[in-house]
Amino acid sequence: MTSMRGAERSIDPVLASLKDNVLYLKHNLNARAIASLRGELASVNSDVTRLLEAMNAAINESNEFIAELRSSGA
Repeated sequence: MTSMRGAERSIDPVLASLKDNVLYLKHNLNARAIASLRGELASVNSDVTRLLEAMNAAINESNEFIAELRSSGA
């Protein structure tokens, strides 16, 4: 019976240590995930910027074409 009580008393410190380790791992993994997402965000922002530039160039070309058509009386 005393060995059971001794085992019971040793459970709480072990569980507390386990909880601390799990919490540490969660924070560490979250920090890594956030850092990874920040890098991905920079890449996405760059892609969106290039896309917007290409779209604006295409819009400008089409506007010039329409202006040429209108000025030629077509």
